[in-house]
Amino acid sequence: MQETIQLTLKNLPVTPGVYLFLNTKGEVIYVGKAKNLKKRVSSYFSRNKLENAKLRVLISKIHSIEHIVVNSESDALLLENNLIKKYKPKYNVLLKDDK
Repeated sequence: MQETIQLTLKNLPVTPGVYLFLNTKGEVIYVGKAKNLKKRVSSYFSRNKLENAKLRVLISKIHSIEHIVVNSESDALLLENNLIKKYKPKYNVLLKDDK
């Protein structure tokens, strides 16, 4: 794992928020929400997650991680939804509208 990602994980707050995974071009490839940013984002890099092929591909494309702290889980949900609509990240499929 890159040193910059390790440093980011170490410094994430334990508060609600939204996280963005960016590729080497600075494009948002995934947006997620969390009740505890540090715990949630760190979970992507655990050994169990690396056994999942889809997650392994996503993780291999992460160049940097950004986060936005919010006041509550509901704020995180709303912000996540808005950011997914704005950036249309390749790896967010659940909230995409197929119409």
